Amino acid sequence: MNILVLGSGGREHALSWKIAQSPLVEMLYCAPGNGGIGDVATCVELDASDHGAVINFCREMEIDFVVVGPEAPLVAGLVDDLTAEGILAFGPTKGSAQLEGSKGFTKDICAKYNIPTAAYGRFRNADAAKAYVTGQGAPIVVKADGLAAGKGVIIAQTLEEAHAAIDDMFAGSFGDAGTEVVVEEFMTGEEASFFALSDGENTLALATAQDHKAVGEGDTGPNTGGMGAYSPAPVMTDALCDRVMAEIIKPTVKAMADMGHPYKGVFFAGLMITDEGPKLIEYNCRFGDPECQVLMTRMTSDIVPLLIAAAKGELNGKTATWSDDVALTVVMAAKGYPSAYNKGTEISDISAAEKTTGAHVFHAGTKRQDAKLLATGGRVLNVTATGGSVTEAQAKAYKAVDTITWTDGFCRRDIGWRAVAREKA
Repeated sequence: MNILVLGSGGREHALSWKIAQSPLVEMLYCAPGNGGIGDVATCVELDASDHGAVINFCREMEIDFVVVGPEAPLVAGLVDDLTAEGILAFGPTKGSAQLEGSKGFTKDICAKYNIPTAAYGRFRNADAAKAYVTGQGAPIVVKADGLAAGKGVIIAQTLEEAHAAIDDMFAGSFGDAGTEVVVEEFMTGEEASFFALSDGENTLALATAQDHKAVGEGDTGPNTGGMGAYSPAPVMTDALCDRVMAEIIKPTVKAMADMGHPYKGVFFAGLMITDEGPKLIEYNCRFGDPECQVLMTRMTSDIVPLLIAAAKGELNGKTATWSDDVALTVVMAAKGYPSAYNKGTEISDISAAEKTTGAHVFHAGTKRQDAKLLATGGRVLNVTATGGSVTEAQAKAYKAVDTITWTDGFCRRDIGWRAVAREKA
């Protein structure tokens, strides 16, 4: 098959790396790709927001299957347009992708189908939202309804913080994402990520992970797109995973089918494991970044037949196999991230890091220029290692990090700290 992956981040590098291992693949393209994806796929200049250009490329290069990495093209209906042209694509339709595109949409589904989640309110003006906050008290969670690159969530410890967050969102701090605001009950517990495939009717549980959103050690500082992750999540027992499928994933599949938007793609469920059990924080309609990197590292089965089965409605009876090892990834970011940072700084010694430690470095924001590797984004590298324990995988990943030469980069030094503490207890 000729396959096209759309996207340019670490998630797309991990997907391309895994897809390239499949014997079903003849030609693999990635658009636009990055400085590392070129090692496993042919990178092409193509804008995923230009649906006509994507369709023309698929026809010209005889693409059999398209894998859409990021959320924005899914929410914009790219899969709908590809399907209309007879091109098989992995990812939900525009109607289904509302699960990520609108937090309020998802909360309303939870309410209707009794899916466990935090109590909430939806608001289109600041005064009503503030009145709700005042009635509920703090701490409380304020979210921009739409896509905000993983950053449109404020956990307010005081009423003043909550009111300020509401004012900021309606003033446009998150652009169009903040034209509606969702205010939620603050849940206590341990967070985990759960992944499952759906073909519109059938489901297949994949794996679990835990990530670190805050930029600083000890989960301090502003939120980011994610500074690291590991899989599996120790908190997610088999019994909890069964509950997530029965109480959260399968009712959502039914809800979307009932609405006429059968969900075909991957569910990325952000969960809070509370004293009452798992509760849904939010859905993403694509693989997580950097969670995808640890999932692809642990997956031992061929991913291509599974993605195709989800797209075709043929998941029933399919299985996925996984390594028992832990995979852990450390995000190396440009100094200053998630605020202003420099671009174009040089990175070297990645091959040495991989050879001496056995780690794998996925590229998230790089380009090759004049035989040099340059940083082009905020999150730049995902240094990923495996081990028999989180402690072992963590040590290997940081050894690789310390072998890479990049004076303008930084990382958190405590990825996996909760799990490491658990292993030592």
